[in-house]
Amino acid sequence: MNRKPKGIGLLSGGLDSILAFKILQEQDLDLLGVIFKTPFFGPAEDTDPEKLVGARVMVMDITGPHLQMLRSPVYGYGSQMNPCIDCHALMLREAGRMMEELEGDFLFTGEVLGQRPMSQRRDSLRSVEKLAGFSGRILRPLSAKLLSPTIVEVDGLIDRQKLLDIQGRSRKRQVALAERYGITEYPQPGGGCMLTKAGFAGRLKRLFELYPLVEGHQVELLKWGRTFELPMGKICIIGRDQHDNARLEQAAGVGESVLRVADHPGPTAVLIGLPADDDALRAAAQILAAYSDAPQGMPVRIEWHSSVGSGVLMVETHLKEAFRDLMIG
Repeated sequence: MNRKPKGIGLLSGGLDSILAFKILQEQDLDLLGVIFKTPFFGPAEDTDPEKLVGARVMVMDITGPHLQMLRSPVYGYGSQMNPCIDCHALMLREAGRMMEELEGDFLFTGEVLGQRPMSQRRDSLRSVEKLAGFSGRILRPLSAKLLSPTIVEVDGLIDRQKLLDIQGRSRKRQVALAERYGITEYPQPGGGCMLTKAGFAGRLKRLFELYPLVEGHQVELLKWGRTFELPMGKICIIGRDQHDNARLEQAAGVGESVLRVADHPGPTAVLIGLPADDDALRAAAQILAAYSDAPQGMPVRIEWHSSVGSGVLMVETHLKEAFRDLMIG
């Protein structure tokens, strides 16, 4: 080979994936990082991934194929709606396509054998490779010596002796490696994926049931407020603070109606799904009024707009407790 072996690394932002880069950078390799983005996970807003790993990093939005996979994962879900094996396979499949386009030689991850009970068992790692379609080309530098050699190791493109044999849930060796490489700032391990969170998973499950063709921006709305299922089978989200209100306004698409209290301080509401009939708009307006600063029992003017129209509704305020049974998650 007249060029350096080229590897595409999946970068989560956590310490393990950073260490995978550092370990491989001790060999003469051409490395490129990729961070995958969906409404459930993505790059941290306050970090510079290229600085963390010392290599070029690309961000790839896989919301469409991820939502399609999420509806019926081959290996099912974890404790909530987290299809970890299928998700890892999807990311490796997308990274593999990039590898082929760039004429790369291997993929690599920061996975550690036995660290996670669902996705990092030995059989799970094999299942991921099979589902991704790149068996023998996925290197896990932190646990490589405990796993079957990959093609690039067999072919001598990577020195297997310089790879590691970490396994289990202990973080001692990773922390020691971080000190060795001078890595002082990195996220702590934990469930960064929204799909592992019970409340959000419950809201998402109901969204899928009510809207089989749900889009990514509609999933995003579930993250920014209180979620209500209206009696007519529509979902309405009410912002909890100014930050939520801004996020709801930003995420609302052509398939949503946005509602605001006209004459009193109050949150923003988004009603998912067009057409938004009068009954659904009025039900959403009543909930919105209840969470506003409008006086109880007084008529309140609610303004709404969508891609197909706009208007004004007059509703009477009620106590928030009147709508608690409609709340999801």
